[in-house]
Amino acid sequence: MKTFFEALGSLFTDFLFVPMHFFRALELKNWWIANIITWIFILICCAATWYWLKQLTIFKQNNDDDQDTTAHSFLS
Repeated sequence: MKTFFEALGSLFTDFLFVPMHFFRALELKNWWIANIITWIFILICCAATWYWLKQLTIFKQNNDDDQDTTAHSFLS
């Protein structure tokens, strides 16, 4: 069982975290490029939020959203 966890630790430190070691070394040269993954996720979240709000306005204009506060029996 010990060898399984050592192999798992080796997998992460020697193979899967290699790109993160690259970005860590790159941060000393250029902070903006080193955090490109963060900026990409921020852009994806902004786009998803914009799409979600757009869909909410479409449903509100069509009167499709049901805002019944008595959805559960304990709320009535």
